[in-house]
Amino acid sequence: MDTFNRVGYLKPVGSELWKQGANLPQLEKHVSTTFAGFPCFVQVPFQSYHNKPRLGVDRLNDKSCHRRCSFNHPKLSQKRQIYILCCWKHSPQNGTPSVVRQAQIHRKTSETEVFANIALDGQGRAEIDTGIPFLDHMLCQISSHGLLDLHIKASGDLHIDDHHTNEDIGISLGLALLKALGDKRGIQRFGHFIAPLDEALVQVVLDFSGRPFLHYGLNIPTQRVGTFDTQLVREFYSAVANSGQFTLHIRQLEGINSHHIIEASFKAFARALRMAIEYDARRLESIPSSKGSLSQDTQVLNK
Repeated sequence: MDTFNRVGYLKPVGSELWKQGANLPQLEKHVSTTFAGFPCFVQVPFQSYHNKPRLGVDRLNDKSCHRRCSFNHPKLSQKRQIYILCCWKHSPQNGTPSVVRQAQIHRKTSETEVFANIALDGQGRAEIDTGIPFLDHMLCQISSHGLLDLHIKASGDLHIDDHHTNEDIGISLGLALLKALGDKRGIQRFGHFIAPLDEALVQVVLDFSGRPFLHYGLNIPTQRVGTFDTQLVREFYSAVANSGQFTLHIRQLEGINSHHIIEASFKAFARALRMAIEYDARRLESIPSSKGSLSQDTQVLNK
């Protein structure tokens, strides 16, 4: 695990959660909204389920902590898979804020419906089902190389084409990032990475400035990769940057294979994103801006 951004998963699994005398009313209070069988996150105080709370640094090698919990909650009509998150405590060895940076977005229009869960301080776990196989593959790159726990389920008017679903997934991902980052206190803010994939080489630079902007410099030689329309790559990045309120520059340095160029861009985006959202140990309590704010005064308008 990284030095910063640690989040622990509660150890008990299944019905054992109840047998160990958990504070059920307190758990009820923290239960998040669940989406029709879709995994959700439940945030619980670290101290609530540990008789002798240990410092976060002591749990780094405790692999049994990183488990998914499934249980019957009294308020849920059926068994759901729930991610139990507990905050890490402050300590000299682990001085990062004890905040679980996660968000859920449910976006529904007459054309699409998207459920998105994101945990910024994750392990690179992904559960993606968009109905667009190539986009699923690219979103898994963001999760894996960005070390985000990312869960996206989408349905849309794919009988027309992939455009609306692709764009609305980008909007939902951007909104989830924006919500999970909050006021962006303590983060690095800037991120950059150059990723190769065989002959392809792509650079991504981003800034969580609160000012949406996309410079798109990919020259993809074919119109399709499999059944995926390569014009939609730009639409996806535009949607993410605009709804996430960040500046994004993408430059193709080399490359002749369409699949390689696109995948290299997603890997570079993931690593740049990971860099930008990491905590800066020297300014944990401050917002990384001379203006003192990285938020827009106006709300993002959903397209």
